[in-house]
Amino acid sequence: MMTKVEEIVKIIRERIRNETYTSRQRLPSEYQLAQEFHVSRLTIRKAISRLINAKILVKDPGKGTYVMLGAERNSKIESGRGGLQSFTEVAREHGKTAHTKVLKFAPIRNPSRKISEILALDDRLDKQVFELKRIRYWDNDPMTLEKILICDEYIKNKTLTDFEQSLFKILNENIEIGYAHQEIEAIMVTDEISKYLNIKRQQPIFKVKTITYTPDAIPIFFDTSFYRADKYSFKSTLTRLR
Repeated sequence: MMTKVEEIVKIIRERIRNETYTSRQRLPSEYQLAQEFHVSRLTIRKAISRLINAKILVKDPGKGTYVMLGAERNSKIESGRGGLQSFTEVAREHGKTAHTKVLKFAPIRNPSRKISEILALDDRLDKQVFELKRIRYWDNDPMTLEKILICDEYIKNKTLTDFEQSLFKILNENIEIGYAHQEIEAIMVTDEISKYLNIKRQQPIFKVKTITYTPDAIPIFFDTSFYRADKYSFKSTLTRLR
């Protein structure tokens, strides 16, 4: 069930899509929105804040909150637009409800040399690695197939059902997530992906390999995920700093 904040985010986004609120238009005041939705102004502020973070609204202090030019023009999800976020956080910003089907959670008995290097197992006392395989949904739409290799020390005593929630939420109980490195390539849909994501074979899809680290560069997990190309685009910031 959606929270009141998520419900308001979803309604405002829909109003922008159908041009009830148009680009550069100032939104009703927090007081007016609070009256309309029968909630506190604090609840409205939280919803507005999520839409600002999603680059849908912009706030001009002293003047009000405005719809950004081009907001919602692209129907695809821009992964990376809000920085390093969990699937659940991105869904919430889009007014969607995220849920998860866990397909597998099991230890890897003999990690390969490559896995050992990626997760720096030689430097750990606990060298156990678990494999986690999940399908992530927005509302009822399958969006992503995840295959995650994660170090045991960050998920001790967790069971399969624990991973029906946000992985970032679980990890934040024990470790600080710092940053991630991604490698993205386009591939054709395989039989396995077709089955899990309900898309036709030989359609393009994004294969994304991600290593997520603590702030002091210790790898936490290695994730190979498959994102629907009809639903996702990827946004990066490039610099020429020396």
